[in-house]
Amino acid sequence: MSNAASAHSPLALSVLDLVPVRTGQTSAQAVTASLALVAAADRLGYRRYWFAEHHNMPAVASTTPPVLAAAAAARTARIRLGSGGVMLPNHSPLVVAEQFAALEAIAPGRIDLGLGRAPGSDPVITQLLRQSGTTSDVERFPEHVRDIAALLSPDGAALRFTSGSTYDVHATPAATSAPELWLLGSSDYSAQLAASLGLPYVFANHFSGSGLERALELYRTQFQPTEAQPRPRTFLTANVIAAPTTEEAEARALPNLRMTARLRTNRPLVPLETVEQSVAGAADFAGLGDTFMASARATWFVGTPGDVASELRVFAARHDVDEVMISPIAGAYEDEPLDAAAGRLQTLELLAAEVIPNSPGPS
Repeated sequence: MSNAASAHSPLALSVLDLVPVRTGQTSAQAVTASLALVAAADRLGYRRYWFAEHHNMPAVASTTPPVLAAAAAARTARIRLGSGGVMLPNHSPLVVAEQFAALEAIAPGRIDLGLGRAPGSDPVITQLLRQSGTTSDVERFPEHVRDIAALLSPDGAALRFTSGSTYDVHATPAATSAPELWLLGSSDYSAQLAASLGLPYVFANHFSGSGLERALELYRTQFQPTEAQPRPRTFLTANVIAAPTTEEAEARALPNLRMTARLRTNRPLVPLETVEQSVAGAADFAGLGDTFMASARATWFVGTPGDVASELRVFAARHDVDEVMISPIAGAYEDEPLDAAAGRLQTLELLAAEVIPNSPGPS
């Protein structure tokens, strides 16, 4: 069965959350806002909700996907939950397997384990995260992916000693189901590895749209079928903002556009600005900063719900997928509550009304 989509065929929507932290907002308030968002996504009919892994960033509170997924599981009933993704070189494969086996026990049949090999932070933090011997060896990433798949299976894994004896290892004592394993990436390497292992694959288009077509072609043409995954399976991520007017949507895009410029020009990172702060600082990024913002904006989906929904359908059809995972990056106005994400919630509600059949709409 192909996962092709036409501009008029059904399109599943999912959500990627970095748990953004804006000016004046505490980590607790940011997490509260995201947990309210995942409850809304569950009610609105989104397919899955993943938390990213980033470290030591003033504007991002999503440092531990399994912890956030556990909290989300307590507030949802239907939606799939997981990581987008766990940066495997930062962690022991056994610990990752145990965490997601526990999540599978908490929410059976609703857990996704997305794995990546990027650091998720700067070189200093990477060194702190990877003080764990051979588990931090990026070159062993394929081996560690296989280890996790084995550890999560009901049969577990077996260590073989030179003496010929074996030692059984299980991520959880009596599993009856396992999380679905996904490989994430934005390069040829990740696409080819997912294909060789017969795993579902997600291209991080929200992070880097460069090389998308080639990565998908490599994945699909080199895919090695398995019993669990007989055919290639993929979807794409995208930065999205929907608002009642184009003007509001573009205004809510400014804080993240300016954060992109900060990252690309190596300026000190700060909490996400409000819309008002972004407007007031419009002259800060003249020249190269403006170029980076324009380049980023060209790949985002920003506008009224009808326009954004139409663009997403065309995007999905062009790349032969039937699911798009949106990163709702709408910024906030200064008078909006700190323990909520009005712009991001608005994006989910407006798009659900346009794309998801029988979505109940705002509560």
